Amino acid sequence: MKDNSTKNNFIVQAGILAAAGIISRIIGLLYRSPLQRVIGDLGQGYYHAAYSFYTIILLISSYSIPAAISKVIAQKLALREYRNAHRIFQCALGYVLAVGGAASLLLFFGAGFFVAPEAVPVLRTFAPTIFIYGILGVLRGYFQAHKSMSQTSVSQILEQIANAVVSVGAAWLMIRQVYGSLEMPAGEAEQMDRAVRGAVGSALGTGAGVLVALLFMLGVYQLNKGLIGRRIRLDRHEQTDSYGEILKMITRVVTPFILSTAIYNLSSTVNTSIYTKLLPAVRDLGTMDISSRWGVFAGQVLTISEIPIAFASAMAAAMIPTVSQLVAARKMEEAKRKINLAVKTTMLISIPCAVGLFVLARPVTGLLFKNTQEVEDLATKLLMTMAVSVIFYALSTLSNQILQGLGRLNVPIVNAGIALVIQTVVAVTLLFFTKLDLYSIAIARTVYSAVICILNQRAVRKAAGYRQEITHTFAVPLLASFFMGCVVWGAYELLLFLTKSPRIAVLPAILIGAGVYFVLLLVFRGVTEEELKSFPKGYLLARAAKKCGLLKH
Repeated sequence: MKDNSTKNNFIVQAGILAAAGIISRIIGLLYRSPLQRVIGDLGQGYYHAAYSFYTIILLISSYSIPAAISKVIAQKLALREYRNAHRIFQCALGYVLAVGGAASLLLFFGAGFFVAPEAVPVLRTFAPTIFIYGILGVLRGYFQAHKSMSQTSVSQILEQIANAVVSVGAAWLMIRQVYGSLEMPAGEAEQMDRAVRGAVGSALGTGAGVLVALLFMLGVYQLNKGLIGRRIRLDRHEQTDSYGEILKMITRVVTPFILSTAIYNLSSTVNTSIYTKLLPAVRDLGTMDISSRWGVFAGQVLTISEIPIAFASAMAAAMIPTVSQLVAARKMEEAKRKINLAVKTTMLISIPCAVGLFVLARPVTGLLFKNTQEVEDLATKLLMTMAVSVIFYALSTLSNQILQGLGRLNVPIVNAGIALVIQTVVAVTLLFFTKLDLYSIAIARTVYSAVICILNQRAVRKAAGYRQEITHTFAVPLLASFFMGCVVWGAYELLLFLTKSPRIAVLPAILIGAGVYFVLLLVFRGVTEEELKSFPKGYLLARAAKKCGLLKH
C-alpha cells in the first residue's frame, strides 16, 4: 500500500475503480438472464421489492462508510498523522459493528412492516448482509483514503462473481428441492411460493458476495499490517486524538454522508412502494401482475441503465480524498482544476452511453434477457425513456461527493430532499391520472435526477467559486454522440440485414460506435493531449491518435 500523489492520479484511480465497477455490473447483467429463467419475473419482483428496503437500511447503517471514512482519514494522511489515521480506522470498525448489528436486527424482526407478506422471507435473508457490509465498507474506505483503489476494485469483482454463482445456484436448488423441476406450477399459490423461494436464493447470493469480498479485504489488510505498523511507530506528532474525540468526529462526518446518500437513493424505495403497494390498493389490481411488471422494470431496465453510472461512482470515490486533502491544504485553485477535470471526464463517458442506450435499447435488452415480445417491447420503451437520466445521475452522483469533499456536508441532503418531493409528486400524478403506468416511474426518476443535478451543480459553483466549462464538457460530447448514434443505428441495421441475428449485430455496432465517438471527439477538439494522457493507458491512446493525425505533434 502506498500514498499515490502523481498528477491527475485520481483519474487513473477512478479508471481502475470504474473498470472494476463496469466489470462487476457486466457480471451482474450476465447472471440476470439465467436467474430470470430460474425465478421468473414474479420472483424478480419479490426480490427487488425487498432489495429496495434492504438498500435503504444498508445506506443508513453502512453503505456511506467507505466515502466518509476515506474523507476523514485522508485529511489525517495529508498531515502525515498516521497514528491518528489508524485510530480513526479502529473507531470506525467499532461504530459499524454497533450500528450494523442494530440495523440487521431491525431488518430481520421488522421485515413485515416494510414489505408485503410474500417478500418478508426475502428481506429477512438480506438482514445479516448489512452487518457484514459495514466491516467491508471500513476496510474499503481505509485503502481509498490512501488513494489506492485496486483493493476495492478486486473485492468488487470477487463480490459480484460470488453473488452470481450463489444467486443462481441457490435459487435453482431451493426450487428444485420442493418442486423437483423448474417447470412453472399450475396453481397461483404454488407460483407465488416458487417465486419466493427463488428470490430467497438470490438474496443468499448477495450475502455470499459481500462475505467473499470481506475475506479478501481482511487478507489485504493483513498483508499491509507491517507497513501500517512502521508508519505508526515513525509518526512523531505529539498530539494523539482520543477515541472519544474520534468517535464524535466520525459521527459528525458520517451522519451527513448517511443522510445525503439515503435520501439520494430513497427515490427507488418510494417508487417501489407507490407502484407495488399503493397502486394495487387504490385501483384494486392483482399483486402478481404488478410484481411481475416491477420485476421487468427493476430487474432489467434499471440494471442496464445503471451500468454507465459505474464510472461516475468510481470518479466520486476517487474525488473525495483528493478534494478533501486539497481543501485541508487550502489549495482551492488546484481543487477547482480537479473538479473541472472530473466533471468533464464523467460527461465524456456518460453522454455517449446515454445515446447508445437510446439507439440500441431493443437489441441490448434482447441480448441480455429472454423475454416474450410483449415484455421486450415494454423493457425497450422504458429503457429509451430513461436513457437521458444516465447523464443526470452520473453528474449528480459526482457532484454529491464533490460537495462532501468540499465540506458542504448538509447541502446534498437538502437538494436530495427537494428532488425527492418533486419526483414523488410527478410519479403519483402521472400514475393515477394518466395511463402511462410504469412509464410514470421512468419519467419521475428522470425528473428526480435532473432536479438534483441542477441543484448540486449550483451548490458546487457557489462552494468552490468557479463555473464549469460548457463547450468541451457538454456541447462537444453531445455533438459527437449524436453523429455516433446515427452511425451505430446504421451499422446495426446493416449487420442485422446481413446476419439476421440481433445478438450478432449489436456487439460490432457498439464497437464501431466507440471508435467513431473517439475519432469525432478528437476531430472536434473535445479533449486535449494532456487530458487524454491522464486516462488509464492514455499514453497509448495519444500515440495512436498522433499516428492517425488526430492530435498535433
